[in-house]
Amino acid sequence: MELRAERLAFGYRHRPVGHDVDLAVRPGEVLCLLGPNGSGKTTLFKTLLGLLPVQGGRVMLDGTDMKDLPRNGIARRIAYVPQAHDAVFPYSVRDMVLMGRTVHRGLFAAPGPVDRARAESALTDLGIADLANRDYTRISGGQRQLALIARALAQETPFVVMDEPTASLDFGNQVLVLEQVKRLAARGLGIVFSTHNPDHAFSCGTQVLVLEHGLTRAAGRPGDVLSADLLSAIYGVAVRLEVLESGYRVCVPPVLSD
Repeated sequence: MELRAERLAFGYRHRPVGHDVDLAVRPGEVLCLLGPNGSGKTTLFKTLLGLLPVQGGRVMLDGTDMKDLPRNGIARRIAYVPQAHDAVFPYSVRDMVLMGRTVHRGLFAAPGPVDRARAESALTDLGIADLANRDYTRISGGQRQLALIARALAQETPFVVMDEPTASLDFGNQVLVLEQVKRLAARGLGIVFSTHNPDHAFSCGTQVLVLEHGLTRAAGRPGDVLSADLLSAIYGVAVRLEVLESGYRVCVPPVLSD
């Protein structure tokens, strides 16, 4: 099982965004996508999910070209976790997670016992079973993000794509979400997630892809390719990399003057 992009060109009608991007994710791997604003991360995600047509190259799912798969076939292989958002309707957390089962039962079919069991299992796995009856719009941003990950888990796909899952979360909730990313990978899921924090790649990425202006600036193991010079050039600020006593690497920004 593999999610692979080969010489991928992506963008919008009459507006190319990126090209010649290669990536491959297998079960148990975590690919961290880094890059400054406007580098093409979101557009690349939409193309990997089949929401935008490939402009060149190809996206392969377990050896099959994505263009040859029906929408339902893609949804059975890749789940999507957007940034936590405020829902318009006051669904319960349980109902939000149950929506992940739609691909298995049809849009208007009522959830059955198997669907409910999978949703309850996902809630338990994410440690939010106690929130099941709560209004999704009345829980914290971190809890909403965990609910969205539970929805993806209930979808039962081998791959999960997460669009900046830690965006707008406080430090504690960022840690909770990153711990879940590592747990899902340990269970055998292939994870692709974007972030603005290079530390996240060191924390849970098995590989990293750095985009700049829609092109691959660097790709490989985080410890091998993320250097101070690269990060300084990408983000336009001086960056130092330091190794803590635990062996954990961190990015250190310049000291700001008063």
